[in-house]
Amino acid sequence: MTTLHAYPRPQLRRKEWLSLNGPWDFAFDPDASVAGPEEVSWAGSITVPFSPETVASGLGDRSFYSACWYRRLVEVARVRPGERVLLHFGAVDHEAAVYVNGALAVRHRGGYTPFSVDITRLLDDAAVQQEIVVRAFDDPHDLAKPRGKQDWQEAPHGIWYPRTTGIWQTVWIERLGPNAIQHLRWTSNLERWEIALDARVDGPRRDDLRLRVRLRFVDNVLADDTYSVVSGEVHRRLALSDPGIDDYRNELLWSPSCPTLIQADLELLDGENDVLDSAASYTAMRQVGVTGGHFMLNGRPYPLRMVLDQGYWPQSGMTAPDDDAIRNDVLLTKAMGFNGARKHQKIEDPRYLYWADLEGLLVWEEMPSAYRFTKEAVSQLTAEWQAAIERDRSHPCIVAWVPFNESWGVPDLPTMAAHRHYVQALYHLTRSLDADRPVIGNDGWESLATDIVGIHDYEEDAARLRSRYASVDDLPLLFRSVRPGGRTLALDGHEHAGQPVMVTEYGGVALTAAEPDAWGYSRAESPQDLAERYARLTAALRDSQLLAGFCYTQLTDTYQEANGLLYADRSPKFPLAEIAAATRGPRTPREEEIERKQTERWRELSRSRSESS
Repeated sequence: MTTLHAYPRPQLRRKEWLSLNGPWDFAFDPDASVAGPEEVSWAGSITVPFSPETVASGLGDRSFYSACWYRRLVEVARVRPGERVLLHFGAVDHEAAVYVNGALAVRHRGGYTPFSVDITRLLDDAAVQQEIVVRAFDDPHDLAKPRGKQDWQEAPHGIWYPRTTGIWQTVWIERLGPNAIQHLRWTSNLERWEIALDARVDGPRRDDLRLRVRLRFVDNVLADDTYSVVSGEVHRRLALSDPGIDDYRNELLWSPSCPTLIQADLELLDGENDVLDSAASYTAMRQVGVTGGHFMLNGRPYPLRMVLDQGYWPQSGMTAPDDDAIRNDVLLTKAMGFNGARKHQKIEDPRYLYWADLEGLLVWEEMPSAYRFTKEAVSQLTAEWQAAIERDRSHPCIVAWVPFNESWGVPDLPTMAAHRHYVQALYHLTRSLDADRPVIGNDGWESLATDIVGIHDYEEDAARLRSRYASVDDLPLLFRSVRPGGRTLALDGHEHAGQPVMVTEYGGVALTAAEPDAWGYSRAESPQDLAERYARLTAALRDSQLLAGFCYTQLTDTYQEANGLLYADRSPKFPLAEIAAATRGPRTPREEEIERKQTERWRELSRSRSESS
């Protein structure tokens, strides 16, 4: 049994679960002509959860194929009366049909979001093993579906990478009783000093169900309350005792320098106080927003120092090799002086968000783009974006949503009203689903509905970059004259209205001495040259009085795109300490002392906090 990928749903954890990662029978179906499981010729095997395009899967086949099939025989202990067996998939790209013992169990569409199915009725009590078969359909030429950086050409080119077909996140089973906690949503409010909980309970409706919620910080109990479950739901605001003094309040606030998590223990009780279900979760006291041209964290201006992160590995594609690799990426990002990551064109594995929550890294979540504008594209992307927000909106690390990047999928924004309405609609839909985070409607240029104006500017000359963003007084000229990528920053009728301005892509300098054919926006001939270029470009933006932050392209080399600060194997191209010094810039002795104390206090808390993985 493969256990390298840890518990896949970190904000609703149960003790008993069965990972189905590991070897599965496998068959390609290039023309998607196989009608059902009984027609499949099982010709080989694959290691789940790695896609067949990756070396880690055991196949490494990057050719074109529209479908593939998986099969696994699983021993499932006899189901007791009232008990349910749920089969979960973290992500299957792009469409999945799941069969259990030959019967269709569920269909799902959307390559980046999870789905589950109750398979109890399909289990064969007389069988020692149960057969699970998955058909994954993923047309490699379809440009109307959300595909992000997945290339439509057979070989990856430019800034596009190998495709991901089929299962690419953990598959797992858990056993539940008739009634169980199905969904949690956490939000916090600093003004009222409270945590809000929205919970759903599934199963037969009962009048005697109650939900006990216990919140803990290290060894301190912050709340211990029990609520009636009404119509399968619980909606409550848990008021915490306000410590009043800033030092104690700050200790409880989540931030990159002190990422305090509040642990939550949940029990579903019946009228006799019997425990029907129990789960562990976590939340945080954290508030983000924008005001006065600033990004705000916990009520104070907070300059963003971010890096663009594609989230790919050389041997395993979009799937991390193991959980340690995910954590290592988060820790490396922080070690390089960044306080945030823009996860680019990928809905990331929840384990990444867990480690970002735990270690203190801000995350912008971005929807993978479609590349054609059609009614089908609108429908698919909108549905999948809603599912992504539903899955991830309780993570404190997520501080912004990005539904569109560089007008991908809406290429005629300046001239086509339908394209503009789509961007505006998705901006407002995102705000309606989550009113607590900023939304960047179309990151890069052609802004028309946004809480932060994101600019992609790959200017190579640091002096010109510095001049362009030097002063707030330059804002009118900036919006009139700057045309990165040949595009206007804001569409007519949607001029800048006081939102924070950030350069959300810059740099992209490829170190090409060893790989002269590698792709980048500009080139450095040696590690020292790269270090100097990074320091100059970053200082130009870091010193700006106009910008609320910046995001460097990019964290790691990714296939042929060699513009990372790290190589693809995560080794640095020049020392991490030099990268961090250039990212952060000069600091006063007081700033260093504050950071030292925060770090020491956080380490002290880390040693004594309860295990949350």
